Amino acid sequence: MTVNEGKADRILRVVVGLALIALVFVGPKTAWGWLGLIPLITGLTGFCLLYRLLGISTRGAGR
Repeated sequence: MTVNEGKADRILRVVVGLALIALVFVGPKTAWGWLGLIPLITGLTGFCLLYRLLGISTRGAGR
């Protein structure tokens, strides 16, 4: 797996992922919050399969 996410993208994904997972424990307490695992995992690994399929990279030039 090649890293295809930039630093800001990764931070945003981790924050959004944690916020969605928090919905499982506080707030409406729905299972939909577990969808937060997707941005959390992609943010931690730096690899997004959808970006790869679409040929997108937010990592920046020269890296």
